[in-house]
Amino acid sequence: MYPTMLVPDGAFMIDRRMGVYEHPLEIQVLFYAVLRAARELLLPNNDNAACIHSVNQRLAPLTYHLREYYWIDPNRLNEIYRFKGDEFGKEVANRFNIYADSIPTWLTEWLPDTGGYLAGNLGPGRMDFRFFTVGNLMAIVTSLASERESQSIMNLIQQRWNDLIGYMPMKICFPALEGISWQIITGCDPKNIPWSYHNGGNWPVLLWLLTAAAQKTNRIDIAQKAIEIAENRLLGDEWPEYYDGKNGRLIGKEARKYQIWTIAGLLVAKELISHPSYLELICFEMEEINF
Repeated sequence: MYPTMLVPDGAFMIDRRMGVYEHPLEIQVLFYAVLRAARELLLPNNDNAACIHSVNQRLAPLTYHLREYYWIDPNRLNEIYRFKGDEFGKEVANRFNIYADSIPTWLTEWLPDTGGYLAGNLGPGRMDFRFFTVGNLMAIVTSLASERESQSIMNLIQQRWNDLIGYMPMKICFPALEGISWQIITGCDPKNIPWSYHNGGNWPVLLWLLTAAAQKTNRIDIAQKAIEIAENRLLGDEWPEYYDGKNGRLIGKEARKYQIWTIAGLLVAKELISHPSYLELICFEMEEINF
C-alpha cells in the first residue's frame, strides 16, 4: 500500500521506545539512499535490467510520497488544519485521515514563515509532527528533499537556533516527550527522560551531517558557527556522547566520555569545510523524477 518501509519501534539510532514505529522518516531516507546507491553500482546490462527497473519503480513513488505527504510548512499546516476527516478515495486531500486536532499547540507558534521540515512519521490516522534531525539532514544530503524544501529546512535550523543547536550541535529531535506522553510512550524510560538522550538530547556526532547539509545548500555560515560552538566545548568536556537540557547546556546524565563518534563528528565536519569536494563522496545530485 505504501512505498515506505514498515519499521518497529526502536529499530534505528533511536533504539528505545520513543513512539517512532510504523514509517519513521530516518529509515525511509536511508531506504531512498540505498536505492540511489544501488542504481549507481549496478552495471547497465541485461543481467541487471530487471533489478534496475525495480529500483526505478520504487524510487519514483517513494520520492513523491515523502516530499508530498511528510512535508510540513506554514501552507501545509493550514491545509492540514482545514482537512475534512473520514473521507475515502483516491481524490481526497486527507489521504491518511489526519485530524486537525492532532496538530500540537507548540507547532503553530514554533514553525517560522520561511521554514519547513519533513515530519517524523506518517501512517493511517497518525502524523508525528516532531522534528527529527537525522532524517531531515540526510534528506538534504541525498537530494530526497527538493531544493526548495532543503532551503526551508536550513531556514528552520537558523531561525530556531536555540532550540535545535543551543550550546551544542545538535538536538536529535524536537520537542521532547514530557509528562503523561513520556510516561505512556516511553514506559517511564529512566534514560529517555525529557530533554535527555534520545528524548530531545543534543548529539555532537550530528555536527558532520549538519555541515554536509549546509554545504549542499550553500549555507556554510551555519556550519561554521556550529563548528565553533563545538570546538569551544568538546575538548574541555572530554568528548561526551550527548548533552542534556532544552538548549544542550549540561553534559548528558549518563553520557560516556571520549566517544569516538563524537570526535569523528567534529573531524569530518572540519574536513568537509576544508575540502568541499569531499561532499561528492556522500551525496547524490538532484534529479527530476516523473511521478
